[in-house]
Amino acid sequence: RRAHLRLCLEKLKGLIPPGPDASKHTTLSLLTRAKLHIKKLEDCHRRAIHQIDQLQREQRHLQRQLEKLGVERVRMDSTGSCPSSERSDSDRGERRPWGDTMQSVTEVAKSS
Repeated sequence: RRAHLRLCLEKLKGLIPPGPDASKHTTLSLLTRAKLHIKKLEDCHRRAIHQIDQLQREQRHLQRQLEKLGVERVRMDSTGSCPSSERSDSDRGERRPWGDTMQSVTEVAKSS
C-alpha cells in the first residue's frame, strides 16, 4: 500500500510544474503545489470559457450585420438603383471611397 502511494506521489510530481521550493519534496508541499496548480488551471479554464462566450456573441452580431448588408444589397439591386446588367464601378475604372469592401462582404453573405 505504501509503495502504491509513493508511486502515485511520484506520478503527481511529474504532472505539476516545480515550484520555487522544489528542493522540499515533502508530501504536504507536493499536495499543496498540486492544489494550487489545479486552481490555476480552473481559473484559466474559466477565463477561456468566458472568452469563447464573448467571441460567440461577437460572431452572432457580425453575422447579423453581414446578413443585413446582404439584404440591403439585394434590395438595392432589385430597385434598379444599381442593375446587375450594368458594369460595376471597378469595371468602369471608378474607385469607391470604401474600396471593394462592400462587394466582398456581400459575396461572403451570398456564399453562406
